[in-house]
Amino acid sequence: MRIEDDSKLDYKDVLIRPKRSTLGSRKDVELSREFTFRNYQSDSEDHYRGIPIMASNMDGVGTFEMADTLASLGLFTCLVKNYEADELISFFSAENSSRRENVAYSTGITAQDFEKFEAVNKQTGSNLKYVCVDVANGYSERFSDFIKQLRDAYPGIVIIAGNVVTGEMTEELVLSGADIVKVGIGPGSVCTTRIQTGVGFPQLSAVIECADSAHGLGGHIIADGGCTCPGDLAKAFAAGADFVMLGGMLAGHDEGGGQVISRYFKTGEVRRNKNGDLEDIVEERKFVNFYGMSSRAANEKHFGGLKEYRSSEGREIQVPYRGEIENTIQNLLGGVRSTCTYAGAKKLKWLSKCTTFVKTNQQFNSVFADK
Repeated sequence: MRIEDDSKLDYKDVLIRPKRSTLGSRKDVELSREFTFRNYQSDSEDHYRGIPIMASNMDGVGTFEMADTLASLGLFTCLVKNYEADELISFFSAENSSRRENVAYSTGITAQDFEKFEAVNKQTGSNLKYVCVDVANGYSERFSDFIKQLRDAYPGIVIIAGNVVTGEMTEELVLSGADIVKVGIGPGSVCTTRIQTGVGFPQLSAVIECADSAHGLGGHIIADGGCTCPGDLAKAFAAGADFVMLGGMLAGHDEGGGQVISRYFKTGEVRRNKNGDLEDIVEERKFVNFYGMSSRAANEKHFGGLKEYRSSEGREIQVPYRGEIENTIQNLLGGVRSTCTYAGAKKLKWLSKCTTFVKTNQQFNSVFADK
């Protein structure tokens, strides 16, 4: 046993120091990125161009509907792992180039998962470009072996692999064949891994460490989880993330599916009714169920229940219903553009080079935050 006593930081622990800037307007900021992937083999120059924000492969977020909407806005989606093979074949077989360029098939690491991917890939061919190999614990030898197997069998796909939080495992996955490494253990809003296991790593420091390791080998990373507001996305990019993945921030929208639930609350105010009597004012609010993919709800939906040898590592909550996703995306992108103007970064690509973080005990004045 040993203790690392140097400070590890989360998004809430820092702010970005403003700098003199020549930018005249937020509209001058370029958010699109272009990436060339280390292990992806293609006869063309067809790598990546887009706004590097991703919808997570979670129920209520990583849906076909979400993927098509975000693709039309230049963003990316990792689909949930639980679509059936015939559904995936139908989706990726469509003559729709934005699906190829902005959507990833997601898979686990069992033999059945590999067989399913083979079947889908055989039917969709070059229309399937990205595959996200997703496990909660990316530190197992079995996981690295699966990445090697997939890379050897399919040199012409872009492999996303995770999750990890340290430099040495990021390097291991890149050298095993991953192009993009997913970074984050336990920071998500509906993840309870840190509570159940005591395992994790503050997300900002994890992103900084893993980005350094990946970039040294020509790889890329996704900052997965822990963002609560547009400023957190900006901090993730400023810390060196190539992509930022969102779950809870994209939950509760029409494109995520799920039943809209009405609940009624007393506002604490009263009014006079027709008879002149005072009555409580009741307000209708709408919600959508949302849960972590290691929660009891997810296990019951997809795997027939929670196995006796494991515990739930996810929350089950109701998030406010938020309508169509486009307004939320405008808010997110506007926030990141504003960050770039404060930091003097005309392009999102330059933000990490322009950033100085300052440690803080308080991010903002919260006196009216819940009003």
